[in-house]
Amino acid sequence: MQQKDPTPSIEAAHRGLSDSLPFADTADFDAVERGFLGTLDDPAIRNEAGEVVWDASTYDFVQGEAPGTVNPSLWRQSKLVARHGLFEVVEGLYQVRGLDLSVMSFIESDSGVIAVDPLISAETAKAALALYRKHRGDRPLVAVVFTHSHIDHFGGVLGIVDPADPDSPRVDIIAPHGFLEHAIAENVYAGTAMARRAGYMYGAALDRGPSGQVGAGLGQTTSTGTPGILVPTIDVRDTGETHTIDGVEFEFQMAPNTEAPSEMHFYLPRYRALCMAENATHTLHNLLTLRGALVRDPHVWSRYLSEAIERYGDRADVLFTSHHWPTWGGDRIVHFLGVQRDLYGYLHDQTLRQLNKGLTGAEIAEDFRMPPALEAEWSTRGYYGSVSHNVKAIYQRYMGWFDGNPARLWPHPPQAQAERYVAAIGGVERVIELAQQAFDEGDFRWAATLLDHAVFADAGNAAAKTLYADTLEQLGYGAENGTWRNFFLSGATELREGNFGTPTTTDAPAILAQLSPEQIFDAVSITVDGPKAWDLDLAFDVTFTDLGRSFHITLRNGVLIYVEKEPDGTTPLRLSLSKPRFLRLAGGDTTSDGLAVEGDLGILDQLTAVLDAGDPDFEIVLP
Repeated sequence: MQQKDPTPSIEAAHRGLSDSLPFADTADFDAVERGFLGTLDDPAIRNEAGEVVWDASTYDFVQGEAPGTVNPSLWRQSKLVARHGLFEVVEGLYQVRGLDLSVMSFIESDSGVIAVDPLISAETAKAALALYRKHRGDRPLVAVVFTHSHIDHFGGVLGIVDPADPDSPRVDIIAPHGFLEHAIAENVYAGTAMARRAGYMYGAALDRGPSGQVGAGLGQTTSTGTPGILVPTIDVRDTGETHTIDGVEFEFQMAPNTEAPSEMHFYLPRYRALCMAENATHTLHNLLTLRGALVRDPHVWSRYLSEAIERYGDRADVLFTSHHWPTWGGDRIVHFLGVQRDLYGYLHDQTLRQLNKGLTGAEIAEDFRMPPALEAEWSTRGYYGSVSHNVKAIYQRYMGWFDGNPARLWPHPPQAQAERYVAAIGGVERVIELAQQAFDEGDFRWAATLLDHAVFADAGNAAAKTLYADTLEQLGYGAENGTWRNFFLSGATELREGNFGTPTTTDAPAILAQLSPEQIFDAVSITVDGPKAWDLDLAFDVTFTDLGRSFHITLRNGVLIYVEKEPDGTTPLRLSLSKPRFLRLAGGDTTSDGLAVEGDLGILDQLTAVLDAGDPDFEIVLP
């Protein structure tokens, strides 16, 4: 890769930021080191095939002063987040940090230990539990808590719980109401597109180093091991609900539709400890993650933080979360939660105020200013979410994609628009000339806009792609936000080296196995190629022999519809099979093994002929 040095304008911006922020404040570094007990002897975690799925040592370069290729504020955050090992939060409560994107906590109970949020991969979760046991003894695992429905908080569970082992003791799985539905839906329905974009968001294909991936703000990056899921045995529904697990009382606070659609906090009276899941971290979080998701609600997010202060502010001596380091001391906890509450409340209210004056999301975001007291807090900096894209997300939540200007109601799609812009400007060479001027002047945003049109009008133009890559690289060097940096540098990488596809995936067999029949049919319906299926009129029945449930399926007008009802014998095709066998059938296995058929199997062939799977290698920076 032909990487370039930072331009003088980027270096000047870094100096300005360094002068404006309180870098002499080392409180976070003290908190990160507090309670350190040890780390892995070998920081590389491998799967059964010997492939490395996580290597904490790849971030050893993040130390000392920030290089010119990294925003100094992001460099500071990455130094904090890259610290890895086992830490004592208070006696009896421990965390393993730096072994995945998220943090895994351990709560010691009367006879064993309770794990909270077992990371993304079985391999990293297993290593985290082994590290805990090395320092705290071989305590049996008695329960696992999933605080919310994102994969970095449940995916590694099969590394610490083996449901297939009949000799294993019972392990309770505790999760908020709606957990399973949301956890699976997010990883299946739009999973292909989200996973492709997540490769950009986390810099999965980037080299780690001062000119490449240095972190993602919330954590360093995602592990690449084997994800899984287990069905909860305890479904938490109400704020104030309590459960005692092996002698440890949990008091839960529900927080749905905040950072995740299914999320909860909990308080531990034994340890005077409050877990805020992922709703109060040491960064501004996303209201709309760059990989794609439903827009989150900052108004209720702020309200739940207020509720947490009222319920637990005078009872908690330590606050811990599923990312980053804890906060100790009652006054500091109330201050920290108050700052986070005001952060999301201010974003919501001020965006709505300006929205009601007729400003668009982009216009509001461009001049949005945070209160100086919030701006000065390290925990509000935009390392993962950003003020810019969060404000646009709030606008989208209330107003949708259309800003009301009729000229923007029916624009040409990007490639057709680019061809017209380039022609109007005077051709690709003139566009490149103007982009070079903008680059030389340090106006990288305008250069990127021009070059985006240039490559969409002429994807093979080497000069346009080279300058575009150089431009995105400078934008990456300047970004305080870790995910913005990763997006910019990933785009530069693909322009220089070609499409790197989707380095990671969430469609693991263990997750697919938990799909309900309805979710399976929904997932299949999403893949129907509507125009190809317009003229089909198909009907068949499916009986799941292992579930005792039957469905009547139709395909008409390009839409797959399912209704749960018993077969009446008149449908032209009737299938009887287990749910695992149906998953294989949906994946293309039409052999007779495990499949009982009555009627015309050709109906199934007609259906599979119009199914169109997603493309994990779709282009992003090129048409």
